[in-house]
Amino acid sequence: MEIKKVLLVALFLALVLGMAESFDVHDKDLESEESLWDLYERWRSQHTVSRSLDEKHNRFNVFKANVMHVYNSNKLDKPYKLKLNKFADLTNHEFRSIYAGSKVNHHRMLRGTPRGNDTFMYENVDRVPSMVDWRKKGAVTGVKDQGQCGSCWAFSTIVAVEGINQIKTNKLVFLSEQELIDCDTKENQGCNGGLMEYAFEFIKKNGIATESNYPYKAKDETCDVSKVHKPTVSIDGHENVPVNNEAALLKVVANQPVSVAIEAGGSDFQFYSEGVFTGECGTDLDHGVAIVGYGTTQDGTKYWTVKNSWGSEWGEKGYIRMKRDISDKKGLCGIAMEASYPIKKSSSNPTKRSSYHKDEL
Repeated sequence: MEIKKVLLVALFLALVLGMAESFDVHDKDLESEESLWDLYERWRSQHTVSRSLDEKHNRFNVFKANVMHVYNSNKLDKPYKLKLNKFADLTNHEFRSIYAGSKVNHHRMLRGTPRGNDTFMYENVDRVPSMVDWRKKGAVTGVKDQGQCGSCWAFSTIVAVEGINQIKTNKLVFLSEQELIDCDTKENQGCNGGLMEYAFEFIKKNGIATESNYPYKAKDETCDVSKVHKPTVSIDGHENVPVNNEAALLKVVANQPVSVAIEAGGSDFQFYSEGVFTGECGTDLDHGVAIVGYGTTQDGTKYWTVKNSWGSEWGEKGYIRMKRDISDKKGLCGIAMEASYPIKKSSSNPTKRSSYHKDEL
């Protein structure tokens, strides 16, 4: 009997949490100011947003504008849908500043030298499966949430390293984004952004701790070497995917998850809920994510399966499908411009690390 009670409570909580995920906008919600206010209050209660009275009224005006954007967009019969998610009372400028503010393009400019490899290990791959999903192959951990910290570059890096580590060792291990934020500071800048390439090189030199040993704090902290002397995951280096080449990108994703950068600051990206995203976006790269698969819809639309770091409420339980093989060589939202992946040759990892490289601290 107790077990049944526990199961019923768990089911109730699951239903409540599911309800809290996002809101559709219906005609009745737009009938009056009162119905819009009721929608806002329901949204607030589900998202535990606390505001002062004055701030509530200001945020309500932002919320109304976002409601109309979601409603009008969904009426256009696009191949993707929008919903009111946890970002629904943020202006697009606020959203971009907080969640798409990793300044990838800024760090690319600081790097100065053009990207390129002497080698591309998948160059001679001539056949790939029609679809790949590394989640189903057990190489992708659960969706994480970067919070209000511009650390997407670290999450993007970790997805790719977690993936290749599982492929080589057959063990899926949650790895530490926080170690990269705190300790990989020679070029990368923690919550102020960074590049996945630099993070791969840091992991090559130092290994990377597990998430349980060095948990995420969503803020810049001092590197705590005492947390990372336990078993770590190592890689042998990284390669860059040939620039502006979705065919080359496909070859890599067929073999392992890949870190990529995109422009993710648009309003449709802010409220994306489901379907294959084809929305307007440029190539001003501002967000690091990871491709963990690809496929084709029943109507023949090709897509990338992309893991984001905005929590499981956003998108398709934390993922977005983005159209692939578009006419622009840079890919939709610039997805083919800054792609890279880790190399791991060994099926084992070090039992411990002896010390950090001094130039990395």
